[in-house]
Amino acid sequence: MKLTLDDGKSLIKLARSSISEFFDKKEINVDESVKEKYSEKQGVFVTLYMDDELRGCIGFPEPVLPLYQAVVDAAKSAAFSDPRFLPLTKEEFKDVRIELSVLTLPELVEVKEPEEYLNIIEIGKDGLIIRNSFNSGLLLPIVAVEYKWDAKTFLENLCGKAGLSNDAWRDLNNKVYRFQSRVFSEKEPEGEIVEKM
Repeated sequence: MKLTLDDGKSLIKLARSSISEFFDKKEINVDESVKEKYSEKQGVFVTLYMDDELRGCIGFPEPVLPLYQAVVDAAKSAAFSDPRFLPLTKEEFKDVRIELSVLTLPELVEVKEPEEYLNIIEIGKDGLIIRNSFNSGLLLPIVAVEYKWDAKTFLENLCGKAGLSNDAWRDLNNKVYRFQSRVFSEKEPEGEIVEKM
């Protein structure tokens, strides 16, 4: 599905509403037209920021849910179930900026030698997933841009995210996947929504 900025605005509004309704102990009532428009299954991440510091980020790397449902569930999880943070309070919520990343289907990066990854991965375009039988980790494309990482540093941090040693990407038993994302973001809490990437 080709998303427009207006779609981004609708989906961020949906994310904000789902958190707001949770505070009021209500189940969000998603409009039928929204359900219909965003019924295609897509991977999505919802990221929350307070004063430009991360305050929660959870999502679905794979397209397991209709997009509208994935946004609702990821927003609530980012606010209340990210194990790195205490659950968001109603007081904090008014200061939270929401960012939404809608993902393409992850594709396996096939290489014969690990060094090939360094030429294939495109910073600013690709997000990465690393997986083996026991571990997995994911980093969104925007992360490498924000930290000014090169491909090698991106891979090392990806391994760390998966609980692996920094050079685990050199072991071809660990599979590396890449995906792209469209990123929509509030410029300030409940403010103008722009496309970042």
